[in-house]
Amino acid sequence: MKSEDRLPLEGIRVLELGTLLAGPFTGRLLGDFGAEVVKIEAPDKEDPMRIWGKQKDGHGLWWPIQSRNKKSITLNLRVEEGQEIFKELVEKSDIIIENFRPGTMERWNLSYEVLSEINPGIIMARTSGFGQTGPYKGRAGFGSVGEAMGGLRYVTGFPDRPPTRVGISIGDTLAALYATIGSLIALQERQRSGKGQVVDTALYEAVFSVMESVIPDYLLAGHVRERTGNILPGIAPSNIYATKDGTYIVMGANADGVFRRLAEAMGTPELAADSKFATHAARGQNMKELDFRIEQWTKTMSASEALEILAEKGVPSGLIYSAKDIVQDPQYKAREMIIDVDHPVLGKFPMPGIVPKLGRTPGKVKHPGSEVRGKHNQEIYKGLLDYSEEKLHELMKKTII
Repeated sequence: MKSEDRLPLEGIRVLELGTLLAGPFTGRLLGDFGAEVVKIEAPDKEDPMRIWGKQKDGHGLWWPIQSRNKKSITLNLRVEEGQEIFKELVEKSDIIIENFRPGTMERWNLSYEVLSEINPGIIMARTSGFGQTGPYKGRAGFGSVGEAMGGLRYVTGFPDRPPTRVGISIGDTLAALYATIGSLIALQERQRSGKGQVVDTALYEAVFSVMESVIPDYLLAGHVRERTGNILPGIAPSNIYATKDGTYIVMGANADGVFRRLAEAMGTPELAADSKFATHAARGQNMKELDFRIEQWTKTMSASEALEILAEKGVPSGLIYSAKDIVQDPQYKAREMIIDVDHPVLGKFPMPGIVPKLGRTPGKVKHPGSEVRGKHNQEIYKGLLDYSEEKLHELMKKTII
């Protein structure tokens, strides 16, 4: 096999513990690029993600995406025999992903200190609401709480209404991205030292880290950033604008050169020389009047007509896409951002493509998440740990696997 045919993370084995979003999404990202991700589920309890969200014919439509490329085994980590088996798996693995409340792994005698004695190179990616240290470490923390305490929800929405949420579980997703980055950094460092380490990701910190300059805004300038709806104070034009066919387009033309092109697109090039709009500061001060003028123009045509004119003039703009718009868009198709994966029950299953795009060794979706808990028990326990058939039957009788 040529090196270009191998996925970048082939040869890396990941043990994925935990449920729902942040931990499993980390496993999905690593699996997309070739890591062997072994998802461990309890033998007596189904992962709630299997039926989370919308369903078709009794099958959850999120599970095949979140669990793609993963192998599924069952193991009871709450009992000593299951914990000892897990330690055998750790000896042959590179990364552990877990998103339990801090202290859970320690109660199971599976702390990093214990596991690193077995495998000094093991990396433990730990995602929790508030991290492994600090006065809040023992608190339960979901993504929604991380979004709130990380500062995101305070600035999301309109000023005359209560804070709102982003339409997806962005706190969990951000935490998963940081856990993935941290795992890859730890793998790189391990090449130098030969040692693993803990990657400690807190949901609220993952959100807080993308909150731009809100802290110096407050501490150095005395300004608390508030909810501003679809605008950014002092940045204009940067808003959504209604069109003749009853939809909205989003547009950003606040740079001087781009605004000149927008004025030309509108058939009013003189706007770019008007003292009320000629500079960045002036446009910010006269935002309401400028947005009104732009929307009076966009309302004279359909969204597609307006976007065509704006594209020709080089003005950043776009339709606010629904799922229907996404699946019809040629850019998504050209970039293979919606891929069909063979599902054993549902047939061709559409799911998001792989991000980022690597030029020489791109990632790959080999299969959707396993519909059967423990589907790979034989492969992992017999093939990797060399267990006999008799031992497997005994473990099943005792509900260890």
